[in-house]
Amino acid sequence: VCPGRRNAPAARPGAGVLSLSAGRLDPLSWLGLPILQCVLATILFSLPVRVFGWGLPEPIFCMAPAFAWAVIRPSMLAPFGVLVMGLFLDLFWGGPLGLWALSLLVAYGAVLGARSMMVGQSRPMMWIWFAVACAVAELVAFLVTQLTARATPNLLAVLWQFLATILLYPFAHRLIDRFDDADVRFR
Repeated sequence: VCPGRRNAPAARPGAGVLSLSAGRLDPLSWLGLPILQCVLATILFSLPVRVFGWGLPEPIFCMAPAFAWAVIRPSMLAPFGVLVMGLFLDLFWGGPLGLWALSLLVAYGAVLGARSMMVGQSRPMMWIWFAVACAVAELVAFLVTQLTARATPNLLAVLWQFLATILLYPFAHRLIDRFDDADVRFR
């Protein structure tokens, strides 16, 4: 004990163990990197590559972090990240400005509202929840497109995009696993 210094309070047993296994919740690793990965994946999958005459699918990569951020914990930054990703999709694909931003934010809000029912569920059940969130986003996009274009979008294309998007759940699961225990305030 040093003279003139207070002794540090005794640590609880196992107090530092959680911080070793959980990822930090700094904005760059929690929000910035997933946004960058979604942007790059969207650009990559939009390249005019044909495999056996078929083009690459166009899943909504941004759905994986939007779902994961709502499941991990409430945050003030995550909706802004979802908004940025949605506006990027609108500008990149040339759709009406706000279409995917609105769709992703509605899905994010739905997941955030149902978060208490999702916590602690098995991986297959979480995949079903992810599919429901994807269906919400696709339905909003479908309805907004139908209202703005005054025509029904191709249902087969919407179905293929939905199916390609729900296959992205392992990426959302990885993000959830990485940061779920990072903030002990929300357990």
